[in-house]
Amino acid sequence: MTAPETGRGIGNGESAAEITTTFVGLPRDSFRILHVSTGNVCRSPITERLTRHFVRERLGILGGGLIVESAGTWGHEGAPMESHAETVLADFGADASGFTGRELLDEHVIRADLVLTATRDHRAQVISMGHSAGLRTFTLKEFTRLVKAIDPATLPSLEEGVVVRARALVRAAAALRGWLLAPNAEADEVYDPYGAPLTFFRSIGDEIHLALDPVVTALTGVPARA
Repeated sequence: MTAPETGRGIGNGESAAEITTTFVGLPRDSFRILHVSTGNVCRSPITERLTRHFVRERLGILGGGLIVESAGTWGHEGAPMESHAETVLADFGADASGFTGRELLDEHVIRADLVLTATRDHRAQVISMGHSAGLRTFTLKEFTRLVKAIDPATLPSLEEGVVVRARALVRAAAALRGWLLAPNAEADEVYDPYGAPLTFFRSIGDEIHLALDPVVTALTGVPARA
């Protein structure tokens, strides 16, 4: 299994000396979030980099235990993100530098503690890969809906660590699945802006931002700055 490229996460790798591991083999002082779309050049790069940006805004170096990555089910391996995606990230003050596209591999799913997909089809593809991914794979908007229904007071405090809190959040969201259904199929989708004009990319960026904000707040216990 190959380690992720340097710089793809908020944290930079794991301690070789750590011997206490999670059920997916990662040290307990890290929590890996994997964003999945189709080509890994539009939606998932935006979501990856916005997640990193918003966590840093809230926690600074305290968010180092959260490792944020992305990949595509038909990933453009080694490709840069679309220029309009870079512009959307710049609009939010997020860093787009150094990104290269990746095709989704089994090892990415195995290592992920939380998989957030752009659409229900992507979610189904991830779950079909196996690796007990069902309880930790959601569409982004589905996870947002579930997170909003979780009482923050029931989650571990930030003093117990952001990783402990993140793991508890995923368990709580999985327990709610099936009880809080989407009002319609489209409600859980983030549509592909590939080849669209910048205005559509910006609208997708706004959708992703609105969906990510409550997720990052729940993960960190820190609301966005007004």
